[in-house]
Amino acid sequence: MANNNKALSAAGQAKKDEFYTQLVDIENELRHYKEHFKGKVVFCNCDDPYESNFFKYFAINFNHLGLKKLICTCYAGSPVVYTQLSLFGNEEIIGEEPSDKKPYKIEITHVNDLNGDGAVDLTDVELLLRSVDGKPTLLEGDGDFRSQECIELLKQADIVVTNPPFSLFREYVAQLMKYDKQFLIIGSQNNVTYKEIFPLLKDNKLWLGYKSGDMAFTVPDSYEARETRFWIDENGQKWRSMGNICWFTNLDIKKRHEEFVLFRNYSADKYPRYDNYNAIEVSKVSEIPCDYTGTMGVPITFLDKYNPEQFEILGINAGRDEFECRPTKRYVNPIQHNPNGTVTNGSKANTRSTLLLASTPNTIYYTADNAEKPFTITYARIFIRKR
Repeated sequence: MANNNKALSAAGQAKKDEFYTQLVDIENELRHYKEHFKGKVVFCNCDDPYESNFFKYFAINFNHLGLKKLICTCYAGSPVVYTQLSLFGNEEIIGEEPSDKKPYKIEITHVNDLNGDGAVDLTDVELLLRSVDGKPTLLEGDGDFRSQECIELLKQADIVVTNPPFSLFREYVAQLMKYDKQFLIIGSQNNVTYKEIFPLLKDNKLWLGYKSGDMAFTVPDSYEARETRFWIDENGQKWRSMGNICWFTNLDIKKRHEEFVLFRNYSADKYPRYDNYNAIEVSKVSEIPCDYTGTMGVPITFLDKYNPEQFEILGINAGRDEFECRPTKRYVNPIQHNPNGTVTNGSKANTRSTLLLASTPNTIYYTADNAEKPFTITYARIFIRKR
């Protein structure tokens, strides 16, 4: 029974993790990385080859990028495995669904002009997949990126490009680091605050790509409707959008070396000092002062402008002590005061940077035995210093 429950839970999570990236978003990002792909093996290890726009992009651009090999695999728990959806219409390509529903892989080492029209396009890719050279191969396991079978394929790869399961992002990145792989992947910007991810950003082992912000994804028919950021188009396709999506990579890009122009001047009244960190609060990235040389707390959106030659990352306001910028005090008996007059445990105050208040507000505020005044907490902040 335990195994059945675990399987059901995994299947349910797989459905929630199925966000299919639009081809236009892939094209807009990948156009900045062409120089990295010549002679390389690309692995898309979270992509049903018959559904994935990542496969579509790399197959069509195989020769343009000068790829050596393209490998795609899919996971057995995916709602689209064996459905043969959008890329090639509704016609079956790999035959009848196997009784054990094992996932498959596709490996491509060349894409030629098979229809003789003078150009390589999706029609040629379709013809290749119908041929012996492009025939899918069933996997022995479930196609999970953590399986030994998929790890062996990962070892062959030079660059991994995909949209990994959002719920497994930390584990996915850890695997890429373990096997020392170059990558370009999609994830939530909130990932930067995780203890497994932030040190990689701080140590310049991982950084943000070009696109950050709003992105829309198609989702399976099984996806449950939401009140916000969800819609069904005129063709019956379900969509889900998110406002905090970005590309994560360790491929060097020009954007990473562009100077962020600063024009604000520092003044103590405009940039208050935290009560529990030796740093000033900068509430907007655009307002980073040009003439301040000390430590500053900035929103996590700063990483979209981060140039390691211009700034140094010193820590994050998660209450942790392992970074250069760490809390200067721990609040004793912190209490959260709510607008309706109730009070709750205020331990959150020891996981954020705080600002003292001149008076008691009508919004949520905090008090503590060792705080001189009422205070408020900020959102997630990254501590930086100009080089």
